[in-house]
Amino acid sequence: MAEKIFSKAGGLPRVKLSHAPAGPNAFKRMIDTCDRAEAGEMVAVYDKNGNPYGVALYNPRSQITLRIFTRENPEEFQIDDFLEKRVARAVALRHDVLKLPATTDAYRLVHDYADGLPGLTVDIYKDQIALEFYSLGMYRIWPNIEAAFKKHFPAATFHHRATAYTQDMEGFTIKPEPGPSHKTRITENGVQFEIDLKAGYKTGFFCDQRENRLLASSLAKGRNVLDLCSYTGGFGIYAAKLGGAAEVTSVELDPEANEMAKRNANINKVKIDPVCADAFTYMRQMLELKRRYGMVVLDPYKLVSNREERDKGIFKYRDFNRIALSLVEPGGIFVTCSCSGMVPLEEFAFILRGAASNAGRKVQMLKKSGAGPDHPVAADYPEGEYLKCIFCRVL
Repeated sequence: MAEKIFSKAGGLPRVKLSHAPAGPNAFKRMIDTCDRAEAGEMVAVYDKNGNPYGVALYNPRSQITLRIFTRENPEEFQIDDFLEKRVARAVALRHDVLKLPATTDAYRLVHDYADGLPGLTVDIYKDQIALEFYSLGMYRIWPNIEAAFKKHFPAATFHHRATAYTQDMEGFTIKPEPGPSHKTRITENGVQFEIDLKAGYKTGFFCDQRENRLLASSLAKGRNVLDLCSYTGGFGIYAAKLGGAAEVTSVELDPEANEMAKRNANINKVKIDPVCADAFTYMRQMLELKRRYGMVVLDPYKLVSNREERDKGIFKYRDFNRIALSLVEPGGIFVTCSCSGMVPLEEFAFILRGAASNAGRKVQMLKKSGAGPDHPVAADYPEGEYLKCIFCRVL
């Protein structure tokens, strides 16, 4: 179906804008007229004067009605040529500029708007490529997308992912892959991790924290490390293997992720104490026991997913950080993270300051960081700068 609909530019449905958007997204109020477009279709976009404006993915049921992915003349647009150029450009950034294969075989190949493919992220894990869709339009052209990647990775196996929330909002369904789990082992900075391509969160692993894991490990020598919301053990295993941590406790509520953290520790021949528990409950228990740690890493799941959850999520971030700060021994290191795109870095730093005040702790901010360079941010889409990581010394 994808090749039949999208292989040629001729005959694309037309959408006329009432006014141009500031960034790559256009919402319903910005659309003047729409000619016979169906949800998930690629459309030719024209400005209010009828001049060619670009090509977009259209979905009237989505909060983002138009995802404008190119300003090319729609009358000359060819989808396969376009995808080949965008994918080649994305691969060149990771291979030729960043030279990521020298230090890891797991990294992001496409980061949404920044790589000119809105509604799509792509991660590679050795010879496995995971496509995560945020847009019905991108999902409908997956055969074309895979064909573009096969020119660079002919032996790759592809996997499709999307959250239940995205599938419901955008109006598509990805059927689970048949058969048993599909696991592969990757290496980054000399640390190995096992990844299940058919389970877990996002695409199965968080490549965005690679540089932050490495920096945190450099501060861990001789310290007792508490890794909260540890998922499959990333920060804690780095601290044990590369950082020379004295002890590592990894706390994760998901039992499957907790078991995988155990396997990852064994793979790397390091010892950690994996605890399957709610992080809030565990932190309060440690406070009652008057436990303190030389390093605490707090990397919770996304607490603000939409505007309706914003106030509740901000309160959780403040409470999370307040309690976690209370567990850091004087002179210890605190690494706190947020992956909520709707909470900018300045606000997250403000939340941390408030949490420190409430905890009665003095905090020195050593470094403010984000995702690795394989997660670039488009200048006209600052919301893409979703990950925040602040390294602190607690007095």
